[in-house]
Formats: sequence, structure tokens, C-alpha cells
Amino acid sequence: MTRLNELRLISRVAQMYHIEGRRQAEIAQHLRLSQATVSRMLKRAEAEDIVRTSVIPPVGTYSDLEKELRDKFDLPEAIVVECSEDRDGAIMARIGEAAAHLLEVTLSPGEIIGVSSWSQTIFKMVEAIHPQRSAQAKFIVQTLGGMGDPSVQTHATQLTTRLARITGAEPKLLPVQGLASSREAKLLMMADPFVRETFDLFASITLAIVGVGAVEPSELLARSGNIFSSRELADLAEAGAVGDISLRFFDKQGKAVKTPLDERVIGLSLDELSHIDRVIALAGGQKKTVAIAGALRARVIDTLVTDKFTAARLIEL
Repeated sequence: MTRLNELRLISRVAQMYHIEGRRQAEIAQHLRLSQATVSRMLKRAEAEDIVRTSVIPPVGTYSDLEKELRDKFDLPEAIVVECSEDRDGAIMARIGEAAAHLLEVTLSPGEIIGVSSWSQTIFKMVEAIHPQRSAQAKFIVQTLGGMGDPSVQTHATQLTTRLARITGAEPKLLPVQGLASSREAKLLMMADPFVRETFDLFASITLAIVGVGAVEPSELLARSGNIFSSRELADLAEAGAVGDISLRFFDKQGKAVKTPLDERVIGLSLDELSHIDRVIALAGGQKKTVAIAGALRARVIDTLVTDKFTAARLIEL
């Protein structure tokens, strides 16, 4: 009976501490025990399974889906957001809000943030962020040049400069097209000192915020003048491409897809992205499901922020 009596006392200590809310010193005085003994008994209560820890996720959160995504794709972190309808506009807004909160609470002073500035979801994130007063970034680096119709190119500039203003950082823009007309034209544009200055910061980026695109251009890119020709789209499909991050394409296994298009892109490469300490991807929607799965298998993403509908589809793949 000695062990049973011992466990009974341990149970009483645990009850007083966890249920009655008494301090260890108070418990020690009440039961005529030393405080060190009380502390040891509380640890024993957990070891003996007298005290169990339960985490009850609030309604509207999806810890089970997040765990399944982490396990299936060997993903460090996943954030799955509530969304009332499986529609691109609603999904982008909810993902943007969640990503804004994540950035607000995890931003470290002096961060150099690379941003894929041709993402509507990232723009939603920027709209939802509150101005930062304590932890302020150093630079906001545009990681893909502007492209297409100049009237639409302002989107990339606005996103980068607005995020810089909110985070107290200095914007570093890429004042060139994201897709040059030829490899030679790309080399010529990269000789510009302002372009070179931004490119040189790629190796110093501590946090990258990216979107994930399907092979078919997004609405934003289509409005910019549709930078892809039908021949280029066919070449990408033939090479097995299922999606892209900043116009760097990959197949369903996450392997980089190299076509002549890749040599004309002025922006961050997948290899450079893989060396960044923290990469947050914002992506959701039925059309992007296969692309997101490929991006996760590329092992360049540390945190995925997506919606519950997309998360369920990714798990079912």
C-alpha cells in the first residue's frame, strides 16, 4: 500500500496546484511539506499520468489539418485558416489576414525581407498589416522585376514600398521587367547599378514572403499583358511544370523545370530561395492545389499559410 499512499498524496498536491490554483509555497505550508518536495511531486504527477495536458483548439482553427500537412510534406509549420467559401477572392483575403498577424508577431528588428511582389494574396497581407513600432525591418527587397503593361506594373512598386513604410524599412526595388525579351537583354538590364544593388541583397535576405502560381498566368499577370506566349506555356507543360514561385517553375515532385524562359527571368532563383532562413508561402485555391503540392515538395518553404479547402485537397492528393 506504500505506493498507493504515495500516489494519493501526489494526486492531492496536483489537485491543489492545478485545480484549486494554489501556489507551491502555499501547498507546502498546508501539507507540512518542503517546497522542493511539492515541486518533485508535481513532476511525478505528470510522469505517473495523474496530470494530463489537453489542448482544445478553438472553433475556426484546424490543428488536425495543420498536423497532417506538416506530416505529409515534412513541412516545419502550416497555418490553415477559416474561410466561408471556396472562392479565390475570399481565400486570398483570409490568408492575407492570417499572414499579416504572423508577420506582426514574428518580425525581428533589422530583418531583410524579400517579397514576391506579383502576388495578389501578398498584397492582401500588406493591406491587413498594422504599422510596426517596435520591431522594424531594415530592407524590403523586391525579388522579381516588374513586367507587362506599365499601368499594372505599379502594383509591384506599391506592394514593396507600402510594406516598407509599414515595417519602417527602406524599399529596394527592381526597376526592370521580370521577364526580359532575351537572355542578352537580361544581362544588359542587370548591368544597371540600381538593379545590381538590389540583386546583391538577395544573399542577405532573412525572411522571404512568396506566392505560389499555377502554370497558367494569374489574373494579375494576364492583365499585365500576359507575359507568356502559347509556345512558352506549351514548353512548360511538356517539361512537366505544374507551378512557379516568382516565375521559377517546378514539376509535381518539386524539381526545378529549366526552359529557355528561365534564362530570361530577372529575380530570385529557387536555389537562392532554399538558402534563406525563413520562407513563408501564401497560397490557396482549387486551381493552385497541384502547384502548392509541388512547391512543398521542393523543400524551400518553411511555413505555408493556406485555407481549409485547399488544405483538405492537399492531404487527399
